[in-house]
Amino acid sequence: MIAYVRGEVAAVTLSSTVVDVGGVGLELLCTPGTLATLRPGHQATLPTSMVVREDSLTLFGFADEDEKTVFELVQTASGVGPKLAQAVLAVLAPDDLRRAVAADDVKTLTRVPGIGQKGAQRIILELKDRLGAPVGGRVAAQPVPAEPWRDQVHQGLVGLGWSAKDADAAVEAVAPDAGATPDVAALLRAALRALSKA
Repeated sequence: MIAYVRGEVAAVTLSSTVVDVGGVGLELLCTPGTLATLRPGHQATLPTSMVVREDSLTLFGFADEDEKTVFELVQTASGVGPKLAQAVLAVLAPDDLRRAVAADDVKTLTRVPGIGQKGAQRIILELKDRLGAPVGGRVAAQPVPAEPWRDQVHQGLVGLGWSAKDADAAVEAVAPDAGATPDVAALLRAALRALSKA
C-alpha cells in the first residue's frame, strides 16, 4: 500500500489536496488542519492511508505519522468508517482524543459531527487500551487561529443563515471592538447589528 506521498502540491480544495508525484496527480482527502499547512507550488510529504472499497480507492493524507496511526486505530471501533475517523481528527488532535478516551469524556467526543452519546461510549470502551497515553504532539488538530473569536462569530452568523461572504464582512466590521479579551456573544450581537444596517 501507499505509505506516504511526496511531491509538489498542485491544488488545495476545501476537503482535499492534489500532490504531483512524478507527473501523476494524486488526490488525498485531508482534515482542514492538514490542508491549512499546504501551499500550491510547494513541496509536501504526507503520510497516507489507503481505503479500498469495491467501487473506489481513496487516499487519506495526514500531517504526521501519529495522526495516521490514530486514524487507522479509530476505525477498529465498531461503527467507525474512514469518513467518521477523519471527522474525529478534524475536531480533535490525536492527544486530545487520547485524553478524552482515558478520562471517559463522552462530551468531548460528541463534539464530532456524527458521534452521539452511545457512539462516544462505544469508542471509549473499545479504544481505551489501544490508543495509549498522550505523546506530546501538536495540541490542536488544526492551527489555532490567532483570534479564535473570529471563527466563532463567523460560524454563528452562517448558522443564522447569513452567507459566508456577509459573515466575513461583519467579522471585519466588529474586529476593532474585540479588544484583548473578546466577548464572543457581544461581538456576535454587534456583527448582527452591522449586517441589519447593511
